[in-house]
Amino acid sequence: MNLNTIADYCLAYAYYYPLFMSYLWMCGGLYYRFHWEDSGGRKVDDPPAIADAPPVSILIPCYNESEQLEETIRYVFEQQYADYDVIAVNDGSSDNTGEILDELQQQYPKLRVVHLKHNRGKAVALKIAAMVSKSEFLVCIDSDAILEPTAVSWMMRHFVGSPRVAAVTGNPRIRNRSSLLGKIQVGEFSSIIGLIKRAQRIYGRIFTVSGVVVAFRKSALQRVGYWGMHTATDDIDISWKLQIDHWDIRYEPNALCWILMPETYGGLWAQRLRWAQGGVEAALTYGGSLLSWRKRRMWMVLAEYLFSIVWSYIVAIILCLWLIGKFVTLPEQYMVPSLVPGWNGVVLAMTCLLQFMVSLLIDSRYEKGLWKYFFWMVWYPLAYWMINTLTIIVAAPKVLFRSSDPTGRWESPDRGVRDEK
Repeated sequence: MNLNTIADYCLAYAYYYPLFMSYLWMCGGLYYRFHWEDSGGRKVDDPPAIADAPPVSILIPCYNESEQLEETIRYVFEQQYADYDVIAVNDGSSDNTGEILDELQQQYPKLRVVHLKHNRGKAVALKIAAMVSKSEFLVCIDSDAILEPTAVSWMMRHFVGSPRVAAVTGNPRIRNRSSLLGKIQVGEFSSIIGLIKRAQRIYGRIFTVSGVVVAFRKSALQRVGYWGMHTATDDIDISWKLQIDHWDIRYEPNALCWILMPETYGGLWAQRLRWAQGGVEAALTYGGSLLSWRKRRMWMVLAEYLFSIVWSYIVAIILCLWLIGKFVTLPEQYMVPSLVPGWNGVVLAMTCLLQFMVSLLIDSRYEKGLWKYFFWMVWYPLAYWMINTLTIIVAAPKVLFRSSDPTGRWESPDRGVRDEK
């Protein structure tokens, strides 16, 4: 690729950045799989035994969850862990979530219900539940999720004997797969999200836990002041807080949790915009504090995120230059003659497919039949890269120039069409 003009440099970065990151994620994911993930050949339903298992509280923040709540509570009480209780917080729901929780409390003696009069947001609900709990270890799940019966056991094995572990993030799996977006997300959580978490664990820090299924050490949360109450994403914020305080966060792929995801472009846009805002907030809030040598293990995470922001804006610049060039004559150094990929586009496409193959090979041990979604992943760049790029472009100025902190309050998400697990 000849680099003679500004447009050439932009095109080179747009091409080489995802190419480099794909191979970094694949190498990191494969190393993690064969050195850390083997677990002695154990299967998901055969977790290692934990001697003198400490008590655990499972926290479930709830807001307008009348349709999913009973199913979530029923599955959470199928946990095979020895000693646990469940604390559900009704965060000022406007539907009959509170009444359902009161009925379920009569049915399940280990269920404790906290009612908040006003909606305060997920971070507040989690903090209240943590303070009510008498356990040192907390497992947090969303109120529309189905927790695999062995999930708590798999996550708790990291805390026992490892006092520097502050959090263990689980492995969310998509339940709703009836639409194109749903099918693509099945592959995304395997080939992108799961692979990135594995690779990031290799270089010591991860960008974020999965808020839908994560375990915490309460004393670590107390040290950093719990979840941020004025952030767009409580999971990204708490991940950076803990790791900046030199706590360790681990990824446990055997801790499965089945979740519902948006299946409309509107719902997907709202979700990814919130994720993008959370990332920008974390980089702005904590980026400056990472310049010290003692916090060097976070440098890779910060650099990876900043490079991804630059990539998004460069892609936008390329598209704008190409579009403007259709109507006016631009100076030669700004000309983008075509968006049709050449040989480099073919290499990038083949690398993308190779990444999907590697990730599905790794993840197929946790879920059967994943290979049938391989075909749908060819649509991933069109359906998701552009949405993720646009959300970052919108989120950065939105965070930089907002006049006040976000409230952190809930909005009812698009959960798509639900399939049975």
